[in-house]
Amino acid sequence: MVTINSSIVIISLPDIFRGIDLNPLAAGNVSYLLWMMMGFLLASAVLVVMFGRLGDMVGRVKIYNYGFVLFAIAAVALSFDPFTHGGGAVWLIGWRVFQGIGGAMLMANAAAILTDAFPAEERGFALGINQVAAVAGSFLGLLLGGLLAQWDWKAVFWVSVPFGILGTVWSYRSLHDNGQRNAGSLDIPGTVTFAVGLTALLTGITYGIQPYGDSNTGWSNPWVLAAVFGGIGVLGLFCWIETRVQQPMFHLSLLKVRAFGLGNLAGLMSSLGRGGLQFMLIIWLQGIWLPLHGFDYESTPLWAGIYLLPLTVGFLVAGPVSGKLSDRYGPRLFATLGMAITAVTFVLLVVLPVDFSYWAFAVVIALNGLGSGMFASPNTAEVMSAVPASQRGVASGMRGTLLNGGMALSIGVFFSLMIVGLSNTLPGAMNSGLQQQGVPANVAAEISGLPPVGSLFAAFLGVNPIQALLGPTGILDHPGVHKDVLTGQEFFPHLISGPFHSGLVVVFLGAAIMMLIGAVASWFAGSPTIPDEAADLSEAAREGI
Repeated sequence: MVTINSSIVIISLPDIFRGIDLNPLAAGNVSYLLWMMMGFLLASAVLVVMFGRLGDMVGRVKIYNYGFVLFAIAAVALSFDPFTHGGGAVWLIGWRVFQGIGGAMLMANAAAILTDAFPAEERGFALGINQVAAVAGSFLGLLLGGLLAQWDWKAVFWVSVPFGILGTVWSYRSLHDNGQRNAGSLDIPGTVTFAVGLTALLTGITYGIQPYGDSNTGWSNPWVLAAVFGGIGVLGLFCWIETRVQQPMFHLSLLKVRAFGLGNLAGLMSSLGRGGLQFMLIIWLQGIWLPLHGFDYESTPLWAGIYLLPLTVGFLVAGPVSGKLSDRYGPRLFATLGMAITAVTFVLLVVLPVDFSYWAFAVVIALNGLGSGMFASPNTAEVMSAVPASQRGVASGMRGTLLNGGMALSIGVFFSLMIVGLSNTLPGAMNSGLQQQGVPANVAAEISGLPPVGSLFAAFLGVNPIQALLGPTGILDHPGVHKDVLTGQEFFPHLISGPFHSGLVVVFLGAAIMMLIGAVASWFAGSPTIPDEAADLSEAAREGI
């Protein structure tokens, strides 16, 4: 439910923007778009460890149940947005953050509840099914979002309401705590500094991709630099606090357990790469490939979800099988091989032409899903089995924070890398392309000098910006200007395809490097020694956790 809700919004953003009458080409609206995606992830990343700790203290099932309730309340509020323009966007962002609180309650305790419920020899399979459901949900959300947004953009939020109600009833009736409690207190200083640091960092990245002064990006803006470096500094303060307080939010000493520390590093790399992949593929399909193949812009969200199905199928095939095999043979080989396969697929995506043959594209993304599925289940079992039962809520929360934080950071990082690529090639392509269609040189130069972030988000939202850019100038009605070509659905995708591929090279090669780091970390993590829960004979216990 949580992952469906996250991706269903991403694919439906074109219809959401139209529904609240928000202009995607206005530079000030870029931040609304980013925070509609990042608000949920930020709230989840900040609070998931705290709710994992609360689960250890008062009962994991209890916190899990509350998560369903909050999630359903937020879904209802999101579907009744009473405002338009900026007010409508702020309403959606606020309730997405609230929904992220419920999501954090669910994510913080799900893996811990499963780990408690299954013996060590069955955990990989059980956690694999859970992981498959989570990642499959993220891709199912793409398909559902495309379908529901065709009918009514508010319907993309309705889908969470029955899930939330049924989940609440089911969890109250079916789930029971194992009775173990870990008395202690919440780490308020750690929670606050982590929230401030991560929020400042993401805010800086958000505004760093927007134009500032004469620059195409905001990285020369002193406020952006202050937010980024200030956020990093506060996160450093958070780490210092965690080594001083009696009951830390992040048990940093847990990271000394090799399987836990390196397993989480691999998971973070996977999360960063997977988040970037999803956004780039949506832009590629909605903004370029589908319009070039005769699909009108209004239908591209639906078809983007459909054409990304091989990614989901690959994951669904590999996830349970890999989990079962890792129970028998250990997680190291499968987690490492999964990351290596995923790294290769990112390189193959760089090699594909922008106007690709769909079957070649389908094979590559299916292999990507296969590699991700092969990695996910063993990695989860490796991380969660490396800590004693009394620490699994915190461990699950730490893992969730890294995964959600990675997803949130991937939005800003990959969009920033893409804009760097576009900045070097898009102005020249825009200038020559407009002049070839009869636009006067001075007007073409003015339009091509606009920041590339507008063109990037136009592609992401499946919008042709040429009409909006040239219409007010009256140039489209001048003799010799090919108006039908300029405002047709193929001109802009053709225009941006070359510069977009330049950006893709930077993005996907960066993702491939992340996957290779994850593969190395998975190999050296080895197979965890299952803690003896009666005697606490784990490395974590010997560290005094």
